[in-house]
Amino acid sequence: MSGIDTSTLRRAGDPLALGTRSLAVKVAAVVAGTAVLALSSQVEVPMVPVPMTMQTLAVTLVGALYGWRLGAITVMAWLMEAMIGLPVLAGGAAGFAHFAGPTAGYLWVFPVVAALVGWLAERGWSGGNVVRSFLAAAMGNALCLVVGGAYLASMIGFEQALAAGVTPFIVGAILKSGLHAAALKGIDTVQARRS
Repeated sequence: MSGIDTSTLRRAGDPLALGTRSLAVKVAAVVAGTAVLALSSQVEVPMVPVPMTMQTLAVTLVGALYGWRLGAITVMAWLMEAMIGLPVLAGGAAGFAHFAGPTAGYLWVFPVVAALVGWLAERGWSGGNVVRSFLAAAMGNALCLVVGGAYLASMIGFEQALAAGVTPFIVGAILKSGLHAAALKGIDTVQARRS
């Protein structure tokens, strides 16, 4: 990477310096990101009608590490894998039916969540700034709960959606936002030592 100071890029919200990499590296990053998203989907607490998974943590991390464009593309690629039948959703689920069922709102908003968190990360809401990093992830999680809950409410009613698709996930969203901030702080610390 001739003439490009990657440490400056990392500080500017591109910790993996993907913005300067070749198309082949970006494609590899998308493939790796979809694998992480698929694995995070398998860490679940079965709940009805919406399971609790580590998906939102992976979505926010992909956004923060990849930036808003590549982060959203990666999440969309993962969702496309699910649509064509690859078992990448919670519990190894797949198929288009999941994009019209109770979890559809949560799934459809994931690329927007990655884009939001990535956009904030590119503006310094990431890495060494733990509070802003936490808030960026919390905003992404809140957006997911609002959109997912609203869609679920259109199927089962507001009160039931709030009770089954929003309230049980609030503590998890806070904890995952904390894990998000801690992971990015750890990455930032490692990179600072290497610089």
